[in-house]
Amino acid sequence: MKFFPSLPSSRLKAPLLLALGAGLGLLAGCAVYHPDPQPLSPEASAAALTARTLHDEGLRRFFAQNLGREPSPWPVVTWDFETLSWVAFYYNPSLDVARAQWEIARAGMKTAAARPNPNLTVTPGYNTNPDSGISPWFPAVSADLLLETAGKRARRNDAARLATESSRQAVLTAAWQVRGELRQALIDTAFAEKKLAQLRAQAGLQQDILSRLEQRLQAGAISAGDTMGPRIALLRAETEMTAAERQLPVARQHVARVLGVPAEAVNNVLFSAPAVPVPLSANQLAAARRVSLQSRPDVLGALARYEASQAALAIEVAKQYPDLHFGPGYQWDQGADKWSLALTLELPVFNHNEGPIAEAEAHRKEAAAQFLAIQAQVIAEIDGAAAAQGAAALSVERLALVRAGLKKQQDLLEARLSAGNADRLEVQTARLELTAAELAGLDAEAQAAIAAGQLEDALQVPFTHLDAIVAPSRALTSLPSP
Repeated sequence: MKFFPSLPSSRLKAPLLLALGAGLGLLAGCAVYHPDPQPLSPEASAAALTARTLHDEGLRRFFAQNLGREPSPWPVVTWDFETLSWVAFYYNPSLDVARAQWEIARAGMKTAAARPNPNLTVTPGYNTNPDSGISPWFPAVSADLLLETAGKRARRNDAARLATESSRQAVLTAAWQVRGELRQALIDTAFAEKKLAQLRAQAGLQQDILSRLEQRLQAGAISAGDTMGPRIALLRAETEMTAAERQLPVARQHVARVLGVPAEAVNNVLFSAPAVPVPLSANQLAAARRVSLQSRPDVLGALARYEASQAALAIEVAKQYPDLHFGPGYQWDQGADKWSLALTLELPVFNHNEGPIAEAEAHRKEAAAQFLAIQAQVIAEIDGAAAAQGAAALSVERLALVRAGLKKQQDLLEARLSAGNADRLEVQTARLELTAAELAGLDAEAQAAIAAGQLEDALQVPFTHLDAIVAPSRALTSLPSP
């Protein structure tokens, strides 16, 4: 108070107003949220990734929480396709990316729902030539309060909600992609094991046939040219067997990559091949296609994006109506109290927001075109997979008939061998022909399994508990720890 010894107490209003403005600024600063830093350590994350296993305790809790049951036994002895799908849902990094993008969209809903903060302006003033006895101070305080019109905030909420739904459906789409890739990897692994066994048997028969022919060559019963064909066939069989031996660990590594675990985690783990579903009738396929065109996650996501573009257009249309700014103010003018109320609004003189409206309409057309393109893609995927399944099933049936005929021929030759009317070389040659037919049958069965899986992926009929991977109460919200 000694700083203003000759002024009346009312002249202290100016510095008090300034102090009030500063206090409000400090108060606002105290409410600022400062998130804790979360640095990433490449060394720690790499260690966590390489330590992942199929008997992780967090994985067991994930099964129990999202499937509603405890896995029994634990650790699982033989992993089937459905159970491994949930391992992939837990570990696969692409799903973590999709979930993080969904969280971004959910945070956007908070942004859309937030009301604009008022602005506070403090304007200190000082008269250097005041009249005698009158305070030289004339500070002012004013506020700016925004009143949005035409329901803009509600429309922003709608747009953010629809964008969030689109991101949620993107998580489900990513889950189906992971599931489909896992099925392919398991089919490759299962048939690689079967094919390797058949190729080893084929190579053994080729070796036995060549050995018998070489015995006849040494006895002078045949010429050297008679062994050339079997020798080349043996070389080809051994080459194919070596390639299959290299392919098997690659197929198992593919399984590990889709699961999101290191290759060591699936060594010596028993996998059962995915069951091949019963082919759908024409009526069943048509009904399933109708459902898929309305319920596939990518279709629903595209529909949500279209509805979001509608909401964005409504926002731009609403912007034709100007918002109102209320500005209550107070000024202490050299001893006099003065109050004011300002009303501010934009005058739509030079434009009526035509440009942004036109852009929003174009984005809506684009979203509609994308929706139709996705539905057309779904139709093409379903029809293509159904055609491939039918062709593969026909091939399996034909090769089954061929194998049956060759098996009958082998049985007859073995009976003749027992009766002394055939030699061992004829029987081994018949077995070799049957082995070749069985190899062709394995390839056909693999293609049939792949086609059936592709049809399931194209129809995307929801399976049990799929929505659990995007439920807000999910335990897994970030990179799981081993």
